[in-house]
Amino acid sequence: MAVFLKLFSLYITFLFFLFFIFTSSSHIFTQSLSPSSIDVELLLSKIKASLQGNTENLLLSSWNTSVPLCQWRGLKWVFTNGSPLVCNDLSSPQWTNLSLSKDPSLHLLSLELPSAGLSGTLPRELGELSNLQSLYLGVNTLSGIIPLELGYSSSLTDIDLGNNLLNGSLPTSIWNLCDGRLVSLRVHGNSLSGSLPEPALPNATCKNLQFLDFGHNMFSGNFPQFITRFHALIELDLGNNMFSGSIPESVTELYLEKLNLSHNNFSGVLPNFAQSKFGVEVFEGNNPGLCGAPLRSCKGRSGLSSGAIAGIVIGLMAGAVVSASLFIGYVQGKKRKNRDEEDDELEEGDDDENGGGSRGVGEGKLILFQGGEHLTLEDVLNATGQVMEKTSYGTVYKAKLADGGTIALRLLREGSCKDRSLCLPVIKQLGRVRHENLIPLRAFYQGKRGEKLLIYDYLHNRSLHDLLHESRAGKTVLNWARRHKIALAIARGLAYLHTGLETPITHGNVRSKNVLVDEFFVARLTEFGLDKLMIPSVADEMVALAKTDGYKAPELQKMKKCNSRTDVYAFGILLLEILLGKRPGKNGRNGEFVDLPSLVKVAVLEETTMEVFDVEVLKGIRSPMEDGLVQALKLAMGCCAPVASVRPTMDEVVKQLEENRPRNRSALYSPTETRSEIDTPF
Repeated sequence: MAVFLKLFSLYITFLFFLFFIFTSSSHIFTQSLSPSSIDVELLLSKIKASLQGNTENLLLSSWNTSVPLCQWRGLKWVFTNGSPLVCNDLSSPQWTNLSLSKDPSLHLLSLELPSAGLSGTLPRELGELSNLQSLYLGVNTLSGIIPLELGYSSSLTDIDLGNNLLNGSLPTSIWNLCDGRLVSLRVHGNSLSGSLPEPALPNATCKNLQFLDFGHNMFSGNFPQFITRFHALIELDLGNNMFSGSIPESVTELYLEKLNLSHNNFSGVLPNFAQSKFGVEVFEGNNPGLCGAPLRSCKGRSGLSSGAIAGIVIGLMAGAVVSASLFIGYVQGKKRKNRDEEDDELEEGDDDENGGGSRGVGEGKLILFQGGEHLTLEDVLNATGQVMEKTSYGTVYKAKLADGGTIALRLLREGSCKDRSLCLPVIKQLGRVRHENLIPLRAFYQGKRGEKLLIYDYLHNRSLHDLLHESRAGKTVLNWARRHKIALAIARGLAYLHTGLETPITHGNVRSKNVLVDEFFVARLTEFGLDKLMIPSVADEMVALAKTDGYKAPELQKMKKCNSRTDVYAFGILLLEILLGKRPGKNGRNGEFVDLPSLVKVAVLEETTMEVFDVEVLKGIRSPMEDGLVQALKLAMGCCAPVASVRPTMDEVVKQLEENRPRNRSALYSPTETRSEIDTPF
């Protein structure tokens, strides 16, 4: 009996032990499934590693169990009752991560890390954050694809993945978010490609979607007509892609406040936008066949009978034969009289050679290049101009077209250019140059009296010279992250001119005044290759100006000796100008010559190198070595080496700048910030 009681006691004890283990494990399991702890686990184990890539990110370092959840950078938490998590008394136990991870009523509401220097990929686990509403990861260098799991989120309302390096196609699952409360979707400025996928549900209306931005990608195919069912849209941007075909009439059924369909390959007749407020800029840069208000009228598109069309064709053919005979006689007679071959050269401006074709009447000849096909000779000659800049070789005008568009015209000084037959091949070469960091030539006009106009897009950009040296109140902040971005863009543009073309081009006039910078600190070079159009004496004036302004390489005496290495020297001076914040060359106030390389050499000898940098460059810099600042200074001095053969190539310059990026690139694009409003990069 005693043995039986002992065994029974052990059995009861064992049952209690099993019950304890079961209830404890059940409690632990329940805790692990609490919304808060799942979100924390995903952030620490998956999302953080994916977003920062192989390099530790300063902002993401705050995602640490030793830091209160309310202080994790870029994150907002909310309780089920709607009250936000804020840091009050951090000493209270309720604010520790341990206590909060046990609170099933706490949810991750938003993940906002724009301009945060993220360099990894988009984690698929984002779709598992069941209460995430806002996802802002724009203006970073995230690469890879948009994971299809993102479309499985049940709560996302706002997504901004713009200005990254994302590629691949847009997942069809993204339209699943329309079933929820999706309000805005922005993927502007990536490398996404392919056709836009249609929603899985054939009649999906995305009833809450107001903002859709697919601009500046590589999307192709026809206009995504399913978008015209999204009747809540107020902003739609499909600009700067490769869409083709016609624009459907149903797009006019949307009550859009902002629309951008420019720089695609759309053709045909525009829908009736007569009562809308959209101007020509909304549709410019498409197939020349795109017509209708506010573009050119669609003449000849009215319904003609087949007999009428046949009659017109026969008449044109007969007229063409007569015209050809007269033209041959005219040309031969002209050659006999004055041997003038210049007009013959102009007539060779074929579509396949220069990308756009040529148009001419008695007033002169207009040669068109890619992106300028919409221009006519009448547009150019009747444009009203406003002087923007005067140089020794010409004047730049801001010209208003009759349809409301704006172009930039550079009128070359009379007598400054080479003979037209020598000038035209250079013009055609310049007209084919297309790079994101170079201002493209859209058209060239040559008048019957020899006047020459170079026609560019008009950009509301400011020169790097003004951004660096202007002294007005509220001046735009140029921290090291922004200056590095500008320097890298200039280097990429020059590298493309030197090695990215079948026939290399030397810029010949690299200086801060010839660098335009937009509100997102994207830099573009202008005036490249113009020295090739000038007669030697005028081209040498550019060398004299480069010497006065401190950009001339020691070996460069005549412009005809300009080469890639002299461009590298000028870039080195420009990079020093960016780092030091000082004007090179003669100072306008006292006439003293500022030799930037000499300033650096003296600072190195006196061990005061850090004092040579512009104070604004050093703001927010934790370590000049780790942030690539010292390497950039060494690179600039290498570019300015007195011996040309020692200087790096522009491809090598690009590589070094890419390898030594600033660690903290937050606030890279914040165009509204001013000097008085910011002290640190983030």
